[in-house]
Amino acid sequence: MKELLLHGTLLISAVLLMCPPISAQGHEKQQDELKWLSKILPETKERAWEKWLEETKEMPPDFDSLPSTPALPDPLLGAKGERIATPEAWARRHAELMDLFHYYVIGSVPPAPGNVRAVNVTSRDEGSVTIREMTLEFGPEYRATVAMELIIPKGDGPFPVFITQDNHRRWALIAVSRGYIGCVYAGADSRDDTGAFIPIWPECDWTKLARRAWAASRCIDYLLTLPIVDSSKIAITGHSRNGKMSLMAAAMDERITAVISSSSGAGGSCTYRFFSEAQFGEGIELITRVFPDWLHPRLRFFAGRENKLPIDQHELIACIAPRACLISTAINDPVESVWAIEQTYYAAKPVFDLLGAKDALQIRYRDGAHETGSEDIESYVDWLDAEFGRGGSFTPSEPIYPTYAEWLQLAHEDINPLNFPASGMNDLLWTSDGKPIQSRDEWLPKKIEISKRIQWGLGEKPPLAQSQAGEYGMEKSHIAVARRRSDIPDTVGKIGLNFGNYIPGDLYFPKDADKAGKKIPAVIWIHPLSNSNGYVEGYHRGKDVHIALAEAGFAVLAFDQIGNGQRLTEIKDFYNRYPHWSILGKMVEDVRASIGAFDQYDFIDQDRIFALGYSIGGMAALHAAALDDRVSGVVSIAGFTPMRLDTKDKGTGGLARWSEWFPLEPRLGSFIGRESRVPYDYHEVLASIAPRPVLVVEPRLNYQANLEDIESCLDEVRKAYRLFDSEETLRFLVPDDYNRYSPEMQEQVNGLLKRIAYIQ
Repeated sequence: MKELLLHGTLLISAVLLMCPPISAQGHEKQQDELKWLSKILPETKERAWEKWLEETKEMPPDFDSLPSTPALPDPLLGAKGERIATPEAWARRHAELMDLFHYYVIGSVPPAPGNVRAVNVTSRDEGSVTIREMTLEFGPEYRATVAMELIIPKGDGPFPVFITQDNHRRWALIAVSRGYIGCVYAGADSRDDTGAFIPIWPECDWTKLARRAWAASRCIDYLLTLPIVDSSKIAITGHSRNGKMSLMAAAMDERITAVISSSSGAGGSCTYRFFSEAQFGEGIELITRVFPDWLHPRLRFFAGRENKLPIDQHELIACIAPRACLISTAINDPVESVWAIEQTYYAAKPVFDLLGAKDALQIRYRDGAHETGSEDIESYVDWLDAEFGRGGSFTPSEPIYPTYAEWLQLAHEDINPLNFPASGMNDLLWTSDGKPIQSRDEWLPKKIEISKRIQWGLGEKPPLAQSQAGEYGMEKSHIAVARRRSDIPDTVGKIGLNFGNYIPGDLYFPKDADKAGKKIPAVIWIHPLSNSNGYVEGYHRGKDVHIALAEAGFAVLAFDQIGNGQRLTEIKDFYNRYPHWSILGKMVEDVRASIGAFDQYDFIDQDRIFALGYSIGGMAALHAAALDDRVSGVVSIAGFTPMRLDTKDKGTGGLARWSEWFPLEPRLGSFIGRESRVPYDYHEVLASIAPRPVLVVEPRLNYQANLEDIESCLDEVRKAYRLFDSEETLRFLVPDDYNRYSPEMQEQVNGLLKRIAYIQ
């Protein structure tokens, strides 16, 4: 084993391959890009990023020259596009990836100093263990120091080692009880000696987490001089930011034989592409703003452009292979996403398989949120024991989210796209036998035909009956606290309820609106993929969506969509139970069921019930309104791009996003590469809502959509609205922003929705 550390001068061959030279015209474009980013990105803590820009004069990359990779990049695809098929080829690819990580995320670090020594060593006997405390000195003139403590069980050894940070010392005590040397060092917020490294190695642009990871390697330098240490069994672990750092340490130092990343979130076990602001996660913007010294400032350029980032976190985990790695999280941990973690696992695992370590990468789920308990750490040591051949057993957690491959096996649907006619986006006002549609009466049969095709895409829904909403089954108070739903402002009232097929929800409204004696409009809030907290944003600026809407004058029904929040595990067996339905179909029917929940509240205007959705919530809102006339109007934010136009060359991810990556509407997977034969498209969905008001919101920058295609789609939809003399009720808003539901965008949307709903 060896330590893989870059010198102060970064090896940039792979970086140069990914970032071609910039022309004069390109430089001007970069300046414009930087001005735009400076306008839309909030100021970072202590203006750290802004000061870095001023000092370095660094510019954003030429994004147009970078390929769009909306899916997780294939770690087994080299910088020149070659397929990595042997361990020898992987060694070269590993070096490429680490170069990229040092450039974009970690920062450059010094070489191993080679002169680590222990001073001020004290030792005391505590019965069954020996405690040694010391200071490690190293580097130029031994100016760098790190405090370290060893907790050593009595016995001859050699012992495996459990390395962790100062604030996790009590974790180490559990490992010591299981026969490990506990190694605790000053590389955490509670005690951090690594800030002093900066003036000692001024040529390095390393980040705080990189310095702490590098310090762990200095502990290993010393540990390997001790005969009581089993050098083949060295583990490192940490929680949250320390979990991120532990992954960095293991990727940079091959002497670490096992790593446990506990709830490490964005910049850890969750990729930037699949755990961004678009999933209400701790995306690049937030993490580089609030914690600007954790990761390299260069990463901030990619906020909203995660698809252009040349690497992603699953590749850092791949760089740990073939050594053992455990990804651990809680089911409702607000800093992570179960779906994102599972995608990380699937994307990194082929590297472990290639290197003959197919079981070395595993997942462990626990109940609760971000907290841990003693049983969690005991289980971590169970895993280490199993990996180190020390006896005992560990059973990894099974994935929760269904996959497209599983759906194929369960549904046994033989869908031949050639059996479906090729269609474009300009056939809206034509009948199936080629006759023009010129009146509302002629439109009705077409609408019925469209609804059948929409329903085919959503799948075969099971028998469903109406149910009056009630209190039984409403969300309990302790769950509301855990999901951040109990703390509401004095301006807002709240009623808990349960509706439909036993779905808990919450009704928010302006304070005392239920006693004012007048009716107010209602909104069904349909959130995006938001695993941990469901309808409440895990990370955000400003007010929660449902609170802002209630303060704007609406009654807001909010509930977790299947696979999110309180209903996260409900998705696990969905296709076992309903193999011919779809997750999107279930979401749509839940939205439709929620409309009936308003019936028993006399302060709600039943003729003004709107559906507002973001991302996949926008998809569900549009489909529900197309199939149910009780929806008075729709707001869809970043909710669609035309499917028949969403081909591979668009760089959005295409139909694979909603079938292969996340089987939201798995029947779409049969049409990848034959998009023109998709049975229905969004111009038909939107036209089916006419003449009811629709507000389509599409930010200027959204790599999962094509703005021109959306505009052409809406041009076609207006033809249907003209049949009803209601073209003005179809509105299109393009905020000067990227794909996130920011406070600024919410303010625009809520203002327009108030006008649509005629709130005075």
